[in-house]
Amino acid sequence: MTPAPAESERPATPPKSGALTPFLRRLLGGETLDSFEAAAAFERIMTGSVHHGEIGAFLALLATRVPTAEELLGAARVMRAHVQRVPTTCDPDRIVDTAGTGGAPKTFNVSTAAAIVAAAAGGSPSIAVAKHGNRSRTGRGSAEVLQRLGVNVDADRATQARCLAEARICFCFAIHHHPAARHAMPVRLALGFPTIFNLLGPLTNPAGARRQLMGVYEKRFLQPIAETLAALGAVRAMVVHSDDGLDELSINAPTTAVHVNNGRTHTERIVPGDLGLEAADFDTITATDLKQATEMIGGVIDGSLTGPPRDITLLNASATLLVADKVDSLGEGLTLAAQTIDSGQAAETLRKLIEVSNA
Repeated sequence: MTPAPAESERPATPPKSGALTPFLRRLLGGETLDSFEAAAAFERIMTGSVHHGEIGAFLALLATRVPTAEELLGAARVMRAHVQRVPTTCDPDRIVDTAGTGGAPKTFNVSTAAAIVAAAAGGSPSIAVAKHGNRSRTGRGSAEVLQRLGVNVDADRATQARCLAEARICFCFAIHHHPAARHAMPVRLALGFPTIFNLLGPLTNPAGARRQLMGVYEKRFLQPIAETLAALGAVRAMVVHSDDGLDELSINAPTTAVHVNNGRTHTERIVPGDLGLEAADFDTITATDLKQATEMIGGVIDGSLTGPPRDITLLNASATLLVADKVDSLGEGLTLAAQTIDSGQAAETLRKLIEVSNA
């Protein structure tokens, strides 16, 4: 008689079908979900209780329109409940994130450079930057460029907390903080188009950041994301999309920014020329590969690279400083960001991040 397989060798019990049926019926009928229904659906997805076919149908139906703030809120609350948190002692009201959705035309990873500059800015009040990020389809996302610069992007959560305390910046590699999202990953890869998960990632900072500069890949997501951040308790945030398609503030075109400030939102148009910034060829702020992207970030941080790459970094660092309440205007933020680079503080912060993350 053939012996029974060991427990570890037995196939896992497949999830029962129909786990998402009530929600699928509502979506198929053209209805939206309230935050409790969205939370219930995502709890089932994140706990592996749903067949891949149902997950695919659910994500595809949501992708046919803009998700509501209620749907985003319910889903984000579940993702936050499942996140592997950074055990930091820093006040979350003073922690900032610059993670965006991705999916827009790729520059040289401006949000990463801006995060380092903002973290390095001295003075009061003090801030810390928990840069949430991942690999990119281009091969030069925040994880790749920071690793190339020497940062240990796979540092454990305790080390991330030390980075936050000692360097005032840490990198939260998304793949290590969202294990529950693995249940939906095969479906997301198979679908091949952006889903609600692209919007949810930046809403679930592992260090509990309550301040954020968040770029989105389409303008239609600005208001629902801002409303969601307000409902999630953000102290202050900016959700941005530029007219030239970037998911960050651009030096080449006006940017629409929806501000979140203690539960309220308002919209602003940011014109780079009004801030004294000159437009430039897109190629000058674009990296063709990981090596060039790393060199550009390194050059901006140590002050050796000027022109458009520095300008777009200063602009996005300025917005980060604004949501951190370190400055009262973007103009003031540009000045502080420039001083932070020119004084060597930005380069020292990067050096410290590399040192502590590898300790």
